Amino acid sequence: MDICYNKLFKMLIDKGMKKTEFRKQVGISEGTLAKLSRNENVSMDVIVKICRKMNCTVDDILDIVPSPDYGIDKSIES
Repeated sequence: MDICYNKLFKMLIDKGMKKTEFRKQVGISEGTLAKLSRNENVSMDVIVKICRKMNCTVDDILDIVPSPDYGIDKSIES
């Protein structure tokens, strides 16, 4: 499974907030913002910080999407 943060960045656009302003308000590093921009995993602590600061839920900022190889791991099926 992969993560997509497009909802988060759409929210920022809707609020007229720049990514750097968002980063400072939430209190995350430039590296963490870069991970979000590349749809990479970040810690649950970061997700909670974002949701609290933006007054939203996890569903409002991310989607979990199937990865291309999802379902290939036969060890899970047994």
